[in-house]
Amino acid sequence: MKILYNENFVKALSTIWDFIALDSQQRANEFAQSLRKKIEILPESPYMYRKSIYFDDDTFRDLVHKGYIVVYKIDNSNARIVILGINKYKKMIKI
Repeated sequence: MKILYNENFVKALSTIWDFIALDSQQRANEFAQSLRKKIEILPESPYMYRKSIYFDDDTFRDLVHKGYIVVYKIDNSNARIVILGINKYKKMIKI
C-alpha cells in the first residue's frame, strides 16, 4: 500500500511543529520524526489502530500520538492509505 498525505494534514502538522518549536526545535523535530515512523509502518498493518471516533466506517482509523489524533482512511480498492488530518484529541478533523 502507498501512503498519501492530504494537504490539510500537511498544513496542520506544520502548524503543530511551529508551535512546539517555539519552545524547542529539537522537540518539534522529535515529534515529527516519531509520528512519521508510526505512519510509515501503516502499510504493514493498516488496521492496527482503532476505528475512528469521527466516522462510522471501519476504513477510517485513528492513530493517537502524544495527545494528537491522526485520522487516516484505508483505501483497499486503490491500495493506498490516505492521511487525512491531525488535531488535538476529540477536536473535529477538517478534511
